[in-house]
Amino acid sequence: MNHLQTPQATSPLSMWLDYLTNIHSSAIDLDLERVLAVAELANLTKPAPTIITVAGTNGKGSTCALMEAILLDAGYSVGVYSSPHLIRYNERVRINGLEMADEKHTQAFDYIETVRGDTSLSFFEFGTLAALRMFQKERVDVVLLEVGLGGRLDATNVVEHDVSVITSLAIDHVDWLGDDIEVIGFEKAGIYRSGKPAVCGQPKAPSTVAAHADDIGAELYQVGIQYNYQVIDEHNWCWSHGSYRLEQLPIPSLPLPNAATALMALATANLDISDINIVKGLKAAQLPGRMQVLQHKPCIILDVAHNPHSAAYLVEQIQLKYSNRRVRTVVAMLHDKDIQATLDTLSSVADEWYPASLNGPRAANADELCQFLPDNVKTFSTPTHAFTTALEDAEANDVILVVGSFLTVGEVLEYWKSRGE
Repeated sequence: MNHLQTPQATSPLSMWLDYLTNIHSSAIDLDLERVLAVAELANLTKPAPTIITVAGTNGKGSTCALMEAILLDAGYSVGVYSSPHLIRYNERVRINGLEMADEKHTQAFDYIETVRGDTSLSFFEFGTLAALRMFQKERVDVVLLEVGLGGRLDATNVVEHDVSVITSLAIDHVDWLGDDIEVIGFEKAGIYRSGKPAVCGQPKAPSTVAAHADDIGAELYQVGIQYNYQVIDEHNWCWSHGSYRLEQLPIPSLPLPNAATALMALATANLDISDINIVKGLKAAQLPGRMQVLQHKPCIILDVAHNPHSAAYLVEQIQLKYSNRRVRTVVAMLHDKDIQATLDTLSSVADEWYPASLNGPRAANADELCQFLPDNVKTFSTPTHAFTTALEDAEANDVILVVGSFLTVGEVLEYWKSRGE
């Protein structure tokens, strides 16, 4: 690998990203030793006074976005690290709601490159350390860290965080985490810390979560036990923890279970947040690619749902908000996902299918999807081609749903923006 030319702090971001893709032997390497060694050398294990780490099968990005909006309203300086991105790498690091400029990334990459010496880092590990460096340099008050994969061995777990959150638990990433929900629960609970708040937003979570929290002496806050929430009507909900209740909260545009989890995490974080901050934050929070509506006639909805758990929530929302409308479903997926169960779940709302192929080593092609779709469905070489065809076919009252992967939604979103609409 020595033939790779090392970029400089002033090199273009694209050159750095190409370099990071090629310097490590594997794209995913679940092992904390190397990344922890570099984090300690760079003094990055505690980059801000308050750090909340968020793991889970689905809902990590939404939970972070909800906490971010509430914290910003409360006057805190907030750094968010999330992945993957939809269109641009810069989306992965936000400070006070804004993406960081290219040069902030390249300066942070250059710093990590200098500190790491001969230690090999994967793309995700390098990016995680660079994000921590940016938060440290910008002196943010609170960092919200979204776990990449699993929890226990994810690069984000080198940080000394104050609150640990599991949003949801389902089977996903089978190649890496297996298909045993108890094992997945243990892997996610690996972010929990002794004597620190540990939130779990998955109802009736696998027993390994509570067992691990108990083993290490973490303070577990489990939905349905230590905290609860309830929908009052289509506009309002309430949240409770012990004798403390918040009534008449506005229903956010992001999933309600994640909002309830976000409130529990913030309640345990020893931060100064008022009920008004919560109300305003819930109203303001949004995230691209989560029930994102691009236009209304025909209605175009983008959602990154890519497993049965997230697809079931999406179907529920479509049935609630768009009943009796013809749904044209543009779908492309990665082959390590549970394609059959995801498509089966979506089939309860899909009237017409537009399956497309993705590119890359983990991509499924459209023919793989067609094994689980009705006969004679036409296939497409790209999500954009599938989407433009659905758009041509659609009538004003139809819904075009773009779903299946961050890659699928990202490609269609980029195409839509390029049209200048």
